[in-house]
Amino acid sequence: MNSDEFPTQKPRSQPAADGEATLPVNETENQLPSQIRELSIAQNELTSQILPETDPWGEENPQITPVVDEPGDIAQIEPETDGGDSESAIEQSSPETDSQPTTTAETVTPVPENVTENLAERVKALQQQEQDLTARIASLEADKAKAQEALGSAQASIGRLVQDGLIQLDHRKQALQIEVEKLERRRDRIQKEMRTTFAGVSQDLAIRVQGFKDYLVGSLQDLAATAELLDMTPPVQETSKQISVEESQSSSPVNPRFAEQGFQEQAKQIRRTLDQYRTLPDYYGPPWQLRRTFEPIHAERVSNWFFTQGGRGALRTMGSRLQNILISSTIISVLRSVYGGRVRTLVLANSPERLGEWRRGLQDCLGITRTDFGPEGGIIMFESAEALAQKADRLVRDGKLPLILIDETEDLISLSMLQFPLWLAFAPDPQSLMSPKDF
Repeated sequence: MNSDEFPTQKPRSQPAADGEATLPVNETENQLPSQIRELSIAQNELTSQILPETDPWGEENPQITPVVDEPGDIAQIEPETDGGDSESAIEQSSPETDSQPTTTAETVTPVPENVTENLAERVKALQQQEQDLTARIASLEADKAKAQEALGSAQASIGRLVQDGLIQLDHRKQALQIEVEKLERRRDRIQKEMRTTFAGVSQDLAIRVQGFKDYLVGSLQDLAATAELLDMTPPVQETSKQISVEESQSSSPVNPRFAEQGFQEQAKQIRRTLDQYRTLPDYYGPPWQLRRTFEPIHAERVSNWFFTQGGRGALRTMGSRLQNILISSTIISVLRSVYGGRVRTLVLANSPERLGEWRRGLQDCLGITRTDFGPEGGIIMFESAEALAQKADRLVRDGKLPLILIDETEDLISLSMLQFPLWLAFAPDPQSLMSPKDF
């Protein structure tokens, strides 16, 4: 069939969609390349604007990839204007043109609108956190400055307190050193007195009684042996006879004779008492009993005065007044154990100071009080020999037994005192004779 027989078919115009202008086919063919170019340019601009999405940790999102073909691929499409070929091309390209924008819009992943907002909010939160940290740092620095200032003032105050404390401690140290020196001097003086005086020696011995137990055991054995020799059941007739003798003696003057044969019982009693004082000292005994240590040298002097001199004579001084007082206290205690309360002691010294030493020494050795001294007491003090002789004479007339004790400082002894039965004078050492003023 010839082409002439069939008239050329003209392309039919398709009805336009609502809102679109109806264009002829030739105009459509002319507008197609331009639309493709515009689409390619828009695609390129969109591709260049869309950056790879990054996550907050700086990593690219591999899911967002450009899906639009390169502009060169789109540009290769060229319109053909040859007759039927162009018509077929139009027919073939029209569906592609209609579907191309839809494919691009569906393939490109849209950028989330909240990413920028999230980043802005995160930046704002970080900036706010930075401001808070800056304010916090400033506050901490201010607190640190205040703390350093307070620490400096505290250190200064502590330094002043320490300095003041050191000064006070230094003053106290000096004061304590002075007190220690005083106490050391006092200790040395007391030790010297203890070594040179009887009271000190007896006190030192009383303190150091470590071996008193063994000494007491031996003394008790001696006492038991002595007690076995004693007759503990005397006849009743002798007791009644002794009572009558004491009554007769109380009304008549007493004239003891310790060295004579008729006074053997009294001599035995005196020896037993002296042995008891020497072997069994009682530091807490009753009054008028010796409370001090009685050495053998003291016992020898007292025995000599009783049994050799007959209770009337002078003994050489022991070197100190306290030692002489010890011997006198022993004699007073022995006489009181034999004659009871009839014994009166008269002490003669030429100064109140020496009489005071005699009073304190007798109190210490015999355990008596100040009430035992005086005209009506057991011990009477005198500074004058005449007054002493008058008092002794009255005591003899009253049936008492006066014991006269003369201090070693008395150079001259009144003959009126020698008429009484009991008297003891302490004579100074001939090798160290000194004037009364030196005492």
